[in-house]
Amino acid sequence: MDALSYLFDWKTFLLLGAIFVPLEHLFGMHPEQKHLRRGWMLDLIYATFNGAIIKIGSMLLIYAGIVAGRLMIPEFVRAAVGSQPYWIQVIEVLVIADIGFYLIHRAFHTFPALWKFHAVHHSIEELDWLAANRVHPIDQILTKAGSLIPCFALGFSEAALVTYAVIYQWHAILLHSNVTVRIGPLRWLLASPDFHHWHHSDHREAYNKNYAGQLSFLDVLFGTAHMPDGQPTKYGCSDNVPETYGKQLLYPFRQILLRRRRRTSKADILSTGS
Repeated sequence: MDALSYLFDWKTFLLLGAIFVPLEHLFGMHPEQKHLRRGWMLDLIYATFNGAIIKIGSMLLIYAGIVAGRLMIPEFVRAAVGSQPYWIQVIEVLVIADIGFYLIHRAFHTFPALWKFHAVHHSIEELDWLAANRVHPIDQILTKAGSLIPCFALGFSEAALVTYAVIYQWHAILLHSNVTVRIGPLRWLLASPDFHHWHHSDHREAYNKNYAGQLSFLDVLFGTAHMPDGQPTKYGCSDNVPETYGKQLLYPFRQILLRRRRRTSKADILSTGS
């Protein structure tokens, strides 16, 4: 039972379902979408098996960040950061972590090798609360590391970091859910489902937009915000991503290897021609 709980936090999963399924029914962004929509079983498999891989990988990278922080950042700085009032630390962690998230997320969209890992997440064609789980482990590990290593290195308190982790988990589910949340002008400050759905949309004008995780003002600041009136009508990406869990885990590596072979073949042809 302990091993199963480590792999799959079923209590949290059931709680999330009990909250978000009714919300999607009452306030659906796309009310015509079925609860058992395309790909829901695949996303359930991700929710079941991805947890342990991501936890182990993230812990190793974060531990490396803690060690590096102790070596590079003076102890008096770490002590000053950790002694701040709890609520100030939470706000600072949210800002620092989301800047890291924004930069890593943008890198996954910019560099072809990284995109192959992130394309797995963007292969989702219908979004709901369960869709947030479809993330390649390498994608999630690097994203978590980029977000949290600076926070651990700076010496923020455990309470502030745990609070951020809870906010991040629940907010990520909300962003992917099939729920419309109207927050008026605050949409330019805080990320909402409407904001993140445009990031997942297959609309050319929305490509490479809305990278932030919690704070949409980062996209406003860096010129990547896209929040028109209305909702997307099409989701997904142009990559031919496989439709099974195992093949999706292998997909990025196969694509990178294939690209290297093509480069090698092209170089050989050019060399022979000369």
